[in-house]
Amino acid sequence: MNLEQARTNMVEQQIRTWEVLDQDVLDLLYLVPREEFVPAAHRALAFSDLEIPIGHGEKMWQPKLEARVLQELNIRKTDRVLEVGTGSGYFTALLAHRCAEVVSVEINPALAAMGRANLERHGVDHVVLETGDAARGWPSHAPYDVIVLTGSTPILPATLLAQLAPEGRLFAVVGDAPAMAARLVVAGGQGVTDLFETVIRPLANAERPSRFKF
Repeated sequence: MNLEQARTNMVEQQIRTWEVLDQDVLDLLYLVPREEFVPAAHRALAFSDLEIPIGHGEKMWQPKLEARVLQELNIRKTDRVLEVGTGSGYFTALLAHRCAEVVSVEINPALAAMGRANLERHGVDHVVLETGDAARGWPSHAPYDVIVLTGSTPILPATLLAQLAPEGRLFAVVGDAPAMAARLVVAGGQGVTDLFETVIRPLANAERPSRFKF
């Protein structure tokens, strides 16, 4: 397998065609070796247009989703980012290259260990890795300029929105299958945009609408 040709094909055939035209984002996909964050058993699929299993029922996002979210968040070098769900650590690494600090929280200890090992192996710095449940926020390092949920949530918790800094941005996939919206929220009532439709696995312990009891 020619890795560099496969990487180029991923960028040109999947990612550019999905409205990702920010050259800094595209360059980053060549800089961070995606194949080295994929479990060895699935490494041949590293550049395929699909979700890749990473164990414990979890999957990596499709490459085009990773790139599109990175573009839409318009991350600045001064930003502090909260990532809910570390997974393999690949998206954490992409975020870290664009911001001042990433606080990444993983609820599954085994995945947290995998993500940490991958990030350390590649020398990714200014990342704070913690293990716990951040589906409704992670107040110990708030406020955040950017919050990214790597799993879906039926509703957006008010506690997460409250942890955004002024003009902060939050990305989440909101709703229940088969109708989920990839949503960008700007703090302070400055805007809510549904970018596209997609379906991804829910976060563990994601907040659900309250049910009336009689």
